[in-house]
Amino acid sequence: MTALDTTGLAPPRGFRAQEAADQAFRGVTFFAAAIVLLTLVGILAALAWGSVPAFRAFHFTFFIRQVWNPVTVQFGALAPIYGTLVTSAIALLLGVPVSFGIAIFLTELAPEWMRRPIGTAIELLAAIPSIIYGMWGLFVFAPYFANHLEPWMTAHLGGIPFVGALFRGPPLGIGMLTAGVILAVMIVPFISAIMRDVFLTVPAVMRESAFSIGATTSEVVWNIVLPYTRTSVIGAVMLGLGRALGETMAVTFVIGNAHKIHASLFMPGATISSTIANEFTEAVGDVYYSSLIALGLTLFIVTVVVLGLAKLMLRRLDYRLR
Repeated sequence: MTALDTTGLAPPRGFRAQEAADQAFRGVTFFAAAIVLLTLVGILAALAWGSVPAFRAFHFTFFIRQVWNPVTVQFGALAPIYGTLVTSAIALLLGVPVSFGIAIFLTELAPEWMRRPIGTAIELLAAIPSIIYGMWGLFVFAPYFANHLEPWMTAHLGGIPFVGALFRGPPLGIGMLTAGVILAVMIVPFISAIMRDVFLTVPAVMRESAFSIGATTSEVVWNIVLPYTRTSVIGAVMLGLGRALGETMAVTFVIGNAHKIHASLFMPGATISSTIANEFTEAVGDVYYSSLIALGLTLFIVTVVVLGLAKLMLRRLDYRLR
C-alpha cells in the first residue's frame, strides 16, 4: 500500500484562521512594545529640543556650574544633580536594609495570623500621596531632627575624621539628610512588597531540604532564598531608586531648596525635581525656561545612567555566579 500524497492539498480552514490570529496577536504585542520605545524616544527628543537655548548659552559647562541666578540669567545643574544623588543614596542606605528585614520577617519568621495585617499596612504606605509625606516631614520630622537628632549626631559623629564633616553644621531640621530619610520612608513599601512576593516564589522543597540538613533560618536566607531571587531583589532596589530619583513634592517640602553644595548633610540643598517644581511657573525668558527643561533632560540622563550601571552590575554578578 502506498502512502497518500498530501503535498498539493491546501491547509484546513481552521488552521489558516489560527495562523492569522497568531500573526495578529504578534503584531498587537509588537506594537505595544514599540509604543514604550517610541514614547521614550519622543520624551528624549522633546527635552533635548527644549534644552537647546540653555546649551547654546552655557554649552556643556551647564552640568558643572553651581550658580543658579535668574536675575543675572546664569544657570548650572551641578547643585541639583548633587542633591539628587545624595538624597537618593541616603534613601537607599536606610530603606533597603529595612525593606529586606520586613520581607524576611513576613516570609520566614512571622506567624501566619500576623503576615496579612502587616503586609496590608505596608502596602497602604505606598498609597499615601507624596505631599502628605512632605507635610509630615516639615511639621513633625524636621522639628524633631532640629531639636534632638541633629545635635546628638553632631556631638557623637562630628568628631570622626573625614566622615564627621557630614554631621557638622547648624541643626536646621530641613536639609538633605531629612529629605533622604523621608525618601527612605517612601521607598520602603515598594521595595519590601516586591521582595516579599519574590521570596514567596522560592520552592518550599528548597527551604525544607536546607532545614532538614540542619541549616538555620539565617543560613537558609543567605544561601537559598537570596541566590534564588537575586535578580528580582536587585530589580526591586532599582525600582526604589527610580522612585527616589524622581520624587518631587515630599523633597520640596524638607530639603530647603538652596542651590549650594555643602559638605554637611544638615544644610539645605536642592534636587532636580524640586527645582523644576519650584520655578517652572515663574520662569521668564527663553534661557531660564530652557534651563529648567535642561534640568529635566539631566534627570532623564542621570536615571538612565544609574539604571544602566545597575543592569551592568547585575550581568557581571550573574556571570561570576555561573
